[in-house]
Parts: sequence; structure tokens; C-alpha cells
Amino acid sequence: MSAGKHYRSYLLRLWRTADGSWRAALEDPHTGEQQAFASLAQLSEHLARATRAAFAAAEGAPPAAGAAAQPPDAKKG
Repeated sequence: MSAGKHYRSYLLRLWRTADGSWRAALEDPHTGEQQAFASLAQLSEHLARATRAAFAAAEGAPPAAGAAAQPPDAKKG
């Protein structure tokens, strides 16, 4: 198995809103796909699902249920 199957990179942007809550956005530098998250918890959940799915696929196993699901507020820009 190649090392590329065990590697993911993202551009991460974090900012605070006027009410003090954190927002986040991820961009895949290879595809330009962007996803936005209304909280750091949603970002963390997304990264956990994405890595489980990617590494399961690299090992030839089917991804866990919901592994490819996007958070409801995910946006493509």
C-alpha cells in the first residue's frame, strides 16, 4: 500500500463570530472543494468520519455507516 493512501491534507480556516462562537472551513488543496462548519464539534465529527472512511477504503473494507455523510451545514464554495 502506498503512503499516499494514508495521507490527507486540508487548508483549515478558523474564525470567531461576533457572539464569540467559532466557525471553521476546510479546503482540499487538490480539488479546491470547500466545506464550512458552524462549530468546532461539527468539524471534529467530519474529520473523524472522513478519516475512518478513507482509511477503511484504503484497506479494502467498506466504510462505516454514515462515514461519507456531510454535516447539514456543509457548503461548497
